[in-house]
Amino acid sequence: MQASTAAAQGALARASAHLVLYGRAWCHLCEEMRAALEPLAAAAGARLDVIDVDSDPELQARYDELVPVLDEARVRATLGLGADAPGGA
Repeated sequence: MQASTAAAQGALARASAHLVLYGRAWCHLCEEMRAALEPLAAAAGARLDVIDVDSDPELQARYDELVPVLDEARVRATLGLGADAPGGA
């Protein structure tokens, strides 16, 4: 019974997961990041929100020259996805 409870809790955590990508509409690296995150989010049942940093002066100042970098293994682990789960590159 404990294994099924742990599995249910893991499924609930994945279903309530929320990823946020800060980017720019004109940034090809941001688009590549979004394309990489979307299947991972879908596989985990997670929500992915994309926020345009140019929509807010504070966000623009904070993230202006930062480039998004994806550690896929870390995202998979955080979402509870194994290396063989759908959504891989």
